Amino acid sequence: MSSGKAKLSEEEMKAYRVQGFTCTNCAAIFENNVKELPGVQDAKVNFGASKVYVKGTTTIEELEKAGAFENLKIRDEKEQRVEREPFWKQKENIKVYISALLLVVSWFLGEQYGEEHVLPTIGYAASILIGGYSLFIKGLKNLSRLNFDMNTLMTIAIIGAAIIGEWGEGATVVILFAISEALERYSMDKARQSIESLMDIAPKEALIRRGNEEMMIHVDDIQVGDIMIVKPGQKLAMDGIVVKGTSTLNQAAITGESVPVTKTTNDEVFAGTLNEEGLLEVKVTKRVEDTTLSKIIHLVEEAQAERAPSQAFVDKFAKYYTPAIVILALLIAVVPPLFGGDWSQWIYQGLAVLVVGCPCALVVSTPVAVVTAIGNAAKNGVLIKGGIHLEEAGHLKAIAFDKTGTLTKGIPAVTDIVTYGRNENELMTITAAIEKGSQHPLASAIMRKAEENGLKFNEVTVEDFQSITGKGVKAKINNEMYYVGSPNLFEELHGSISSDRKEKIADMQTQGKTVMVLGTEKEILSFIAVADEMRESSKEVIGKLNNMGIETVMLTGDNQRTATAIGKQVGVSDIKADLLPEDKLNFIKELREKHQSVGMVGDGVNDAPALAASTVGVAMGGAGTDTALETADIALMSDDLSKLPYTIKLSRKALAIIKQNITFSLAIKLVALLLVMPGWLTLWIAIFADMGATLLVTLNSLRLLKIKE
Repeated sequence: MSSGKAKLSEEEMKAYRVQGFTCTNCAAIFENNVKELPGVQDAKVNFGASKVYVKGTTTIEELEKAGAFENLKIRDEKEQRVEREPFWKQKENIKVYISALLLVVSWFLGEQYGEEHVLPTIGYAASILIGGYSLFIKGLKNLSRLNFDMNTLMTIAIIGAAIIGEWGEGATVVILFAISEALERYSMDKARQSIESLMDIAPKEALIRRGNEEMMIHVDDIQVGDIMIVKPGQKLAMDGIVVKGTSTLNQAAITGESVPVTKTTNDEVFAGTLNEEGLLEVKVTKRVEDTTLSKIIHLVEEAQAERAPSQAFVDKFAKYYTPAIVILALLIAVVPPLFGGDWSQWIYQGLAVLVVGCPCALVVSTPVAVVTAIGNAAKNGVLIKGGIHLEEAGHLKAIAFDKTGTLTKGIPAVTDIVTYGRNENELMTITAAIEKGSQHPLASAIMRKAEENGLKFNEVTVEDFQSITGKGVKAKINNEMYYVGSPNLFEELHGSISSDRKEKIADMQTQGKTVMVLGTEKEILSFIAVADEMRESSKEVIGKLNNMGIETVMLTGDNQRTATAIGKQVGVSDIKADLLPEDKLNFIKELREKHQSVGMVGDGVNDAPALAASTVGVAMGGAGTDTALETADIALMSDDLSKLPYTIKLSRKALAIIKQNITFSLAIKLVALLLVMPGWLTLWIAIFADMGATLLVTLNSLRLLKIKE
């Protein structure tokens, strides 16, 4: 490790990565074990991201001791990820193979010599011990603390089965439990891979020029201000600003946008993006832990630690549910025999109830879905900052959009030029030359248009430039006085404007354009219409949202006429104009009273109060602005709305899958418990009900990986 002491988080907690978590419950046990270590003041485990945060002093050896019950491997947060051995080779899985082999052999021996013979019994016992020793250690420890979890329930059931002579079934239960745990580990790993793949996006080394020397340096040792040389086909290792060269960069890894973007001198570039064609020299602007990519990874990992509301419900439920199952099993085993039932039959039924009662499927039902959905979103350039926001986004009934910079590009552009009697280029040159002295935002649009058309307005001599407050400007060119300003200015100058020209102005204004006039004291020479351009994707996105049954509202500080024109063009269901920032905030509060669940989409800077007041704040262009990443609950990393319908679709699907999982886990338990009445419940059915449910719930959650735009 080259960077010495790793940077501590806000609360001075050091983070370590953990490998080998199998279940949320084991993560909780590990957290308690770490808290009890000498020198540790506090610890927090993030199961979704497989991390532990420790406050105080400890060593990796100590932490591994605390995780010995699960064979956990710990490494420093910054260390490179070690290559995982393939799933089928993992140590935990090898004991399953041996145990399964012994089970099959013992079953054959039982067929040969009869089930009561000592040989099959020894075989079954060996199978139980090899396949279940780690389960028993956990189960007995928990039993001594009266802590009832699935390990405790399974341990009682298997020992009970052996006591009443059901060795074969006991061994089968162990194997099936071990297989299901292995598959659960596999699917949890699969869900986590989407985040781990984010970590591998940016290279760990870069070619840096210091002075006249060029050298490959590890990202931890790259300083702000270093010059990074990026060849075609290479990925950028750090965030920075282009100082030399022009190229197209594929930013899909960060923003999710598939179309490459052209970058040249003074443009901002991000770690993890791919340089497609030219050679770039980039001045590094952030240390490796502060890059946009690092922030995304950090936020996604934090997001997974935050509990979704349904997760909190499940945890609370499981807390009361497990002891209730133990009491029920005990009653089933003891009460019927007191009234003349067969002891061994009812004890067997009681044990089966214990196995059915395992809350595995229920406990796993929410976290796997949340982790998978957040991982999938991150890969597609959408940052969802927690399970709670994922669920809330699925409930949204209305979404409010800030107009400028969200539905529109936020940059005014010239849309129409109407001339009367003189050459368009000549008039445009005069207008741009005069506007050069003006501070008005629309002036920049006119100058940009003149530059695009290659007009040399800088060479024109402008004399007697004067601003006419609130109406426009005037200046002398070639000894003639020209005026540029609003139509009102010319009404005052000329006394009136002819009706056909008035009609032309009104026509352009109804389209949401601002009209500027160029003229002299006697005549009008041209109209120039300027408008904030609509984003290409806005209309399509609003259409998709309306089809999903979501009310769309546009909020803007513009006047009602311009707002209506743009609102109609884009297709929103409601328009609110002439709003100040605090009006936006109040309107969001009103919408919340009406709909409960309301989203707000803004660019994160001036919209911060409204974003915070909405149920779900969505910020645009997270790749460029830190504000967006901090104030919003969901950040669209590209400067584009097209990911919004995908996010809503993903959230709704995640909600549906969580509901299916919880309902299914409880229903299957109920059906199995009803089989106790006629005495049909066997350990086989019990284990299949429990393990089958866990697997189906997990596989159902992994469907969230498939959701595309």
